[in-house]
Amino acid sequence: MEKLELEKKVKGVIEKIQPALQADGGNIEFVNMTDDNVVNVRLLGACGCCPYSLITLKQGVETAIKEEVPTVKSVEAV
Repeated sequence: MEKLELEKKVKGVIEKIQPALQADGGNIEFVNMTDDNVVNVRLLGACGCCPYSLITLKQGVETAIKEEVPTVKSVEAV
């Protein structure tokens, strides 16, 4: 699958999960996707300083993205 198509799918997943993060005073922003399929995101608002943000990132965001885009290796906050 072409990188631009993968990025489009990843952005679609992020848009789906944004309302849940926004409900808790946070947000997430797609930054980029590396050539080796690592997705970089920026956690904003309450998510940027929450002690549970790593859990949200790995168990929530990364899991959701990998379910729809299995070629993604990981999701990292930058």
